[in-house]
Amino acid sequence: MKTAKQTTRLAQQLFRLCLVNGLMDEDRVRRVVELVIERKRRGYLNLLARFRRLVKVNLDRHTAHVQSAVPMPPDLRTRVQTGVERDYGPGIGIFFADRPDLIGGMRIQVGSSVYDGSVRSALSTLEKSF
Repeated sequence: MKTAKQTTRLAQQLFRLCLVNGLMDEDRVRRVVELVIERKRRGYLNLLARFRRLVKVNLDRHTAHVQSAVPMPPDLRTRVQTGVERDYGPGIGIFFADRPDLIGGMRIQVGSSVYDGSVRSALSTLEKSF
């Protein structure tokens, strides 16, 4: 039986095989998962769980969620996209969404980093101070 440390190390090695020029290749990820499932070696479910976590963390790190209270004009979207790519590098996926509950402003989340300039955030901070 493989130890947790061995399984983690193998998952990391498999994940590194899926990187091309520092970016994750989805086709390679699919192939790795298919091969692991096909061979069904002992502990393969734990291996897939650890591999899945590495893929999820990488996807979160390379995905930006931009939320605003109202639909953003195209020129502002372009400026936001340029700024996010400048800070986080090329190859980052950017998804825009409208959230009226923000009241005003914008919220950007990339991985675990959150930049919240919304009115809702300011109001909740003010409420906590009382």
